[in-house]
Amino acid sequence: MLDLSRIKAIGLDLDDTLWPIWPVITRAEAQMLEFLQPRAPGAAAVFADPVRRQAVRAQVVRDNPDLSHNMSVLRLESIRSALRDNGEDVALAEAAFDVFFECRMQVRLYDDALPALARLAARYPIVAVSNGNADIHRVGIGRHFAANMSAHVFGVGKPDVRIFHAAARAAGVAPHEVLHVGDDPELDVLGGLGAGMQTVWVNRGGHAWQHAQQPHASVTDLQQLCELLARSD
Repeated sequence: MLDLSRIKAIGLDLDDTLWPIWPVITRAEAQMLEFLQPRAPGAAAVFADPVRRQAVRAQVVRDNPDLSHNMSVLRLESIRSALRDNGEDVALAEAAFDVFFECRMQVRLYDDALPALARLAARYPIVAVSNGNADIHRVGIGRHFAANMSAHVFGVGKPDVRIFHAAARAAGVAPHEVLHVGDDPELDVLGGLGAGMQTVWVNRGGHAWQHAQQPHASVTDLQQLCELLARSD
């Protein structure tokens, strides 16, 4: 059961917790393809084919296992690899990535996200804890956060306890005083539990829980989370 009296800060996932990520990635990849096609048709063909695109990314991960947490570098290196393999100008990689990244910041928040952020930030310091590369300030929600703990900046990602503990330090509290909230059962819930935090699973899709360890609570959206936390008032 959730102990509301212990909560002094919120750790909050971003992708698929505050916005659906795959529509964002799909649009960003389409914009990147539009950029590449007239300039590097060979690389564009690679990224237009899901199987070839995944093969390039998998090879980049194998070649750079220490960068597996860094989504930005992995994508940039994937673009560079596709350009190189097709005998095209590798100097285009940075510009193509910039096109992707600009569109990646154009997220469409769930309807409950902004009202919930305002309510939560009025009561607790909120720290973003994400394995993705979203920039909360470019997205337009930075004012609600006390800190942003991103795997590509910190150096390790969830479920490693170090990123959770760093989030607690950024909020100025102990790990057991943090409530970590996110959609991913393994990265957010089991990761947060392993770091000594209370956890809430944001289960927007009505999925069944598949693990022996349980979250302290489950909600279907962030409005329900706010209502749950309001019980401590």
